[in-house]
Amino acid sequence: MASVVEYKGLRAGYHCGYCDSKEGKASCGMWAHSMTVQDYQDLIDRGWRRSGKYVYKPVMNQTCCPQYTIRCRPLQFQPSKSHKKVLKKMLKFLAQGEVPKGSCEDEPMDSTMDDAVAGDFALINKLDIQCDLKTLSDDVKESLESEGKNSKKEEPQELLQSQDFVGEKLGSGEPSHSVKVHTVPKPGKGADLSKPPCRKAKEIRKERKRLKLMQQNPAGELEGFQAQGHPSSLFPPKAKSNQPKSLEDLIFESLPENASHKLEFTRFLCSSPLEAETPPNGPDCGYGSFHQQYWLDGKIIAVGVIDILPNCVSSVYLYYDPDYSFLSLGVYSALREIAFTRQLHEKTSQLSYYYMGFYIHSCPKMKYKGQYRPSDLLCPETYVWVPIEQCLPSLENSKYCRFNQDPEAVDEDRSTEPDRLQVFHKRAIMPYGVYKKQQKDPSEEAAVLQYASLVGQKCSERMLLFRN
Repeated sequence: MASVVEYKGLRAGYHCGYCDSKEGKASCGMWAHSMTVQDYQDLIDRGWRRSGKYVYKPVMNQTCCPQYTIRCRPLQFQPSKSHKKVLKKMLKFLAQGEVPKGSCEDEPMDSTMDDAVAGDFALINKLDIQCDLKTLSDDVKESLESEGKNSKKEEPQELLQSQDFVGEKLGSGEPSHSVKVHTVPKPGKGADLSKPPCRKAKEIRKERKRLKLMQQNPAGELEGFQAQGHPSSLFPPKAKSNQPKSLEDLIFESLPENASHKLEFTRFLCSSPLEAETPPNGPDCGYGSFHQQYWLDGKIIAVGVIDILPNCVSSVYLYYDPDYSFLSLGVYSALREIAFTRQLHEKTSQLSYYYMGFYIHSCPKMKYKGQYRPSDLLCPETYVWVPIEQCLPSLENSKYCRFNQDPEAVDEDRSTEPDRLQVFHKRAIMPYGVYKKQQKDPSEEAAVLQYASLVGQKCSERMLLFRN
């Protein structure tokens, strides 16, 4: 089994759905006829992302709104105050039928696929899903084509941080230098993402007590506390009355027998370029692309699309019935997927991250992803992960940043032997070193070398580059 891709090259100067620039977007892309989960894992760790079968990579130092791959670390994740509000709101609705008063404002959204792949690729598999989600054919089509309100992972508007971009080096490809002063949001404009989340005095006292007890008893068997490095289980002990509830406690809290509503979940493989795999050491559900359906009283109200890969759960997108937007289904589904990643980790230890797509610091409606802590951003030059707290000061100074502060560091998987790249031509597989001897078009070599530099040496030797 091998990945087969068709490189489409660079597209520049087209519409951006984030800043509404008519000619600011720039990305490289390829069509994936088939792809292994390991190849896609390696590609997203180099800044690629898929929309259907089209896999694209923003040209970070050229595009108007640089898109940085972001991942959350679920094993250390603790829901914020706003996350808990969403979970409690769902529980109240299920248990008592309580609907929040007042109008529900639209939540932030990801760019639609058309923003990423314009022109010839605008009609590519916008929707692989087939289900009777309310007015799906009309609502989803409209949202995909017009920055609609059916959105990807959302966060309440009060969490969005305002941002002024006076003096930014627009379009600059030069790495910016870190600044020591954090930008403080204006009053009423939300949390400062460059600072750690606020902690209650009670939590700080409990942390001090825990550290003191661990120093007194290194074995760690202290009424629910485990010595660092020796957890008895992935999930913490069931919270006592004086302990904050875990994510699982909040999601799976028992409902009364006479609950007003019933929420159920189903998960099944769906059509995508990813080849499904079920290795013995993998998760019980296997690897591949899945639809997660959310059923309320027998009616489907949302569908999340996720990719389960060797090292992560990658969130692709979410569709939901706008009649239930008051439940903040984007936030709720993200928290469910984080909990699901933790569950998969118990069986498959290397599967320990939750990828949330792209973080776009220059777009206020996309900065909410930074609220899922702890999280990391991918350095666009060396492809190493850097804690988001270390990246934010640089992003305040420049849209495009090299996060790796080591000036000597390089891309460890850069293309060093392009002749070893695998080509699929006329039903034959051959190294590029053999294939190029048959070609006379100088532009052919430029395209292949560009492809090799973007996918890296490992993927270039495993994936088959289709040429006709």
